[in-house]
Amino acid sequence: MKKTISIIISIAMCAMLASCGGVKNEVSDTEQPTLMDTMSLEEKVGQILFVRCVEDEQTDDLMSIKPGGILMFGRDFERLTKDEVKEKIQSYQDKSDIPLIIGADEEGGTVVRVSSNPNLAPEKFKSPQEIYNEGGMDAVVENATEKSELLLSLGVNMNLAPVADVSTNPSDYMYDRSLGQNAEVTADFVSKTVTAMNNAGIMSVLKHFPGYGGVGGDSHQGTVYDDKTAESIRENDLLPFKAGIEAGASSVLVAHNTVNALDSENPASLSPTIHNMLRDECGFDGVIMTDDIAMGAVADMENVYVKAVNAGNDLLITTDYQTGYNQILNAVKCGEISEETLNSAVERVLKMKGQI
Repeated sequence: MKKTISIIISIAMCAMLASCGGVKNEVSDTEQPTLMDTMSLEEKVGQILFVRCVEDEQTDDLMSIKPGGILMFGRDFERLTKDEVKEKIQSYQDKSDIPLIIGADEEGGTVVRVSSNPNLAPEKFKSPQEIYNEGGMDAVVENATEKSELLLSLGVNMNLAPVADVSTNPSDYMYDRSLGQNAEVTADFVSKTVTAMNNAGIMSVLKHFPGYGGVGGDSHQGTVYDDKTAESIRENDLLPFKAGIEAGASSVLVAHNTVNALDSENPASLSPTIHNMLRDECGFDGVIMTDDIAMGAVADMENVYVKAVNAGNDLLITTDYQTGYNQILNAVKCGEISEETLNSAVERVLKMKGQI
């Protein structure tokens, strides 16, 4: 109503001034609708799902929900040539009205979805830890650039890296995937890696917030508890994440670990407290994503997708996309998830894609 009154007043004033010879220009056109304005509720729900790549015969079904992105694993690159990978990814983009995030985990070392295929790279990328030990931080930056350029040449626009976890104990579950150094060195590694990825033009993902160091369990298999103190987390584990955020990281992935000192009732990925820490203490205003909801630590929880959205996640990695889509859509329709919450998540995802 206020907007309508304002428009009427403006028109009246222009008419008065024009009659006196003061204004000759006509009233400007009304603002064009934004992408958010034109999207249906169903399309918005699809945009916050980051779906594990499906088999070819399921592609049309997946694309019917208009997902925000597709996450590709080793099997999706296996035995394909570079041209075949590019054609495959382009076929996904061609089926989507809104550009897709095409993601892959190419950390180096034990997690090499792309370079494990000899048709795509002459050898598997070494882990950042090994590269750092051999050539220092300059070699790490060079390697991050090389990985980024390879992925982008195939059509992959997001690398779910770097690992920002602080781990100096070889018995930690995440040690081999981490830099293996203290918080300060790890923070420098994360900052320089994110900068190199930004310069190359690929989206980066800091993981696994609020830090997977000092933990022995595997959340792929079941519940994992982190017993570090809140003081230790703030003084050590958060430093690399803050450094990556300051360097301009596109996204932060939240772990499924239950961090007892911060929230003993919920896995980090479902904890509003831990998401508020990421927003308020770490100053992150970009896309927060869950680790895969198919993982054992959370997969069997009731209304897990609803809890994930209400906790503060903007993008949900999922294998069971139909369950996720229906659960979120129904929750918005019945008010269990507010439209404001959904819109905020969609806006961040679209902004990260450069669509708004």
